[in-house]
Amino acid sequence: MSFTFIKKFVTELTRFPYTSAFVLAFITVAAAAVRFRRLSKPTSFTMSSSSVNDPVQRNRIFSSKLYFDVPRSKVPIIYSASYDISFLGIEKLHPFDSSKWGRVCRFLVSFGVLDKKCIVEPLEASKDDLLVVHSESYLNSLKESSNVATIIEVPPVGLFPNCLVQQKVLHPFRKQVGGTILSAKLAKERGWAINVGGGFHHCSAEKGGGFCAYADISLCIHFALVRLNISRVMIIDLDAHQGNGHETDFAYDSRVYILDMYNPGIYPLDYEARNYINQKVEVKSGTLTEDYLQKLDEALEVAGRSFDPELIVYNAGTDILDGDPLGRLKISPDGITLRDEKVFRFAREKNIPIVMLTSGGYMKSSARVIADSIVNLSKKCLIEDKQDS
Repeated sequence: MSFTFIKKFVTELTRFPYTSAFVLAFITVAAAAVRFRRLSKPTSFTMSSSSVNDPVQRNRIFSSKLYFDVPRSKVPIIYSASYDISFLGIEKLHPFDSSKWGRVCRFLVSFGVLDKKCIVEPLEASKDDLLVVHSESYLNSLKESSNVATIIEVPPVGLFPNCLVQQKVLHPFRKQVGGTILSAKLAKERGWAINVGGGFHHCSAEKGGGFCAYADISLCIHFALVRLNISRVMIIDLDAHQGNGHETDFAYDSRVYILDMYNPGIYPLDYEARNYINQKVEVKSGTLTEDYLQKLDEALEVAGRSFDPELIVYNAGTDILDGDPLGRLKISPDGITLRDEKVFRFAREKNIPIVMLTSGGYMKSSARVIADSIVNLSKKCLIEDKQDS
């Protein structure tokens, strides 16, 4: 039962006299039903959430090459030069900074906090890897350049041969998917991992959108549930946009708890997916740093009481930054540094492995803000070098 249905039903009822008491009762019962649906997540799993019990899917996960042993000489920061998207300048038609990922790493190297040789390079997710969550029909749809153009919101891409679109757009995305999946293994081994990329939280098993072609968060969790011997995962999604992709994929999966703190007045406006959020925190356009951080403190306290995860997937979008044209919030760079520190401290105090994904951020300054935040995490000993882990 959706809120839209409730609203229409109540509107019709109020056209008739003597119905106010009934309307009030109906609203009360309906609201309680929707809230129960959102919070309880029945254990009768959907196709996506039951995939780990499917022998075909389990075989795909165990046969995957995306989990590999990383030498202790490497730090759990994952990046590849293949992440960055360069497509004849066409990528500039989208506000997303498609070279952000490389710039983050260059900042970290220039600051002296990261040795280039210590970065972990992931493998590209194969078709079999992607089929753990995605359907064959969805993957086939990406062989049409026009469909990819719609997903990444750059119409001219639809005019190019698909082989070029695969190479220039989808290959970088698949490489980032490999990074997100590997980050869970590294986090379990080292306590934390940062994929300098990923966080494609608008993509679900059957639908892409919002510059998200593959459901890396859902894939990461399904791999972790099978390969890492864990049964409870918390998603903390602090990108300015609602994470409707993973919300759809884990709609009825009680093993996954979703805390989503987002601006309700911007894309994707997915009201159905909002019903699947365990802990919804709405921050309206114009929200300032102090108010935002207070809401986050309260949200983390509630999350800590409500769920006991064995892994945290932290979607750390920087589109909450003041001036971001799409996020429309007013969080300072220092506010983002504090935000990340709070989330990592939450994980550290509970001894929960944490994966961080960089997700959205539509200003050139985002790369420096992300790098500064990682430096702060290091200074606060919330991420440690391999010698100290």
